[in-house]
Amino acid sequence: MPITPDTKNWTWVLDRACPQCGFDSSQTPPRTVPDLVRANVAAWPAVLTRPDVALRPDDATWSALEYAAHVRDVFRIFRTRLGLMLDNDDPAFPNWDQDKTAADERYGEQDPARVGIELAEAGEAIALAFEAVPDSSWQRTGRRSDGSRFTVETLACYFIHDPVHHLHDVRG
Repeated sequence: MPITPDTKNWTWVLDRACPQCGFDSSQTPPRTVPDLVRANVAAWPAVLTRPDVALRPDDATWSALEYAAHVRDVFRIFRTRLGLMLDNDDPAFPNWDQDKTAADERYGEQDPARVGIELAEAGEAIALAFEAVPDSSWQRTGRRSDGSRFTVETLACYFIHDPVHHLHDVRG
């Protein structure tokens, strides 16, 4: 059975703590994001070696493997978005349908070891990218097609909630 697509606008995490995972992006200094990414990446190998990694806990919830593949792709997508913001004036981000990607890429059938390697590589790439943001660029802007606007600073804080939240999901 397919997962119901997530159509919520999660930008509210920039204003308050998430009641599900407890993470508070509004209290997260953007310069700490690289360390938070690396801590997140370090936790995934234990998840990806579980014997039930590819099993969905119920029909409405991704497996830990699917969440890991999603986090890998979140790292990649936000690396691209950050690059757009640093290289262009107020770029519009290409749309990304995470649910379509999960189905098309068959997240639940991917090799957990390969996903772990790719997640670590993508995590390090986004961590390095945020570390390299010059002080003068944190207020550069970008936007989604739904009208949500970000600065590099708010993009960092918005972004980091996603991998933290999904690690909470699989540890839950």
